[in-house]
Amino acid sequence: MAEAELPDDLGELLVGIHRVVRRRLRQDLDGPRLRGAQVELMRLVAARPGIGVSAAAKELHLAGNSVSTLVNQLVAAGLLVRRTDPQDRRAVNLTVTPAAAERLVDWDARRSELVRRQVAGLSEQDRAAIAGAVPALRRLAESLHEELEGA
Repeated sequence: MAEAELPDDLGELLVGIHRVVRRRLRQDLDGPRLRGAQVELMRLVAARPGIGVSAAAKELHLAGNSVSTLVNQLVAAGLLVRRTDPQDRRAVNLTVTPAAAERLVDWDARRSELVRRQVAGLSEQDRAAIAGAVPALRRLAESLHEELEGA
């Protein structure tokens, strides 16, 4: 593969892998299907309980009104709790519900099992190549995140 083709091939592969994993996991999903942005918001709130809408919008690089819409949808679905911030009555603090936390844990476990099973089916040479690429892929992800944060 020519070095010039690598970014396009890598980007296409990562998107394709993500799409197939998501579709496969949705087949056995209990409860309503969630869009990617909804799941990203749930993950953020689970990682940072009490985060406000503005901070979540900034972290997710979305408009505040878009995050407000996502919050309303997830509250209606019983996956987020919105409480008035005691320090600033105009703001809200967000937390995930036990159902959302369980859903995230279940999704992560099923995703790990799916990927583990598929990787185990590869040749030893392919598994070693993937393992060798993980540190570089992690640095790429960090670089992309840093660039986005600087934007």
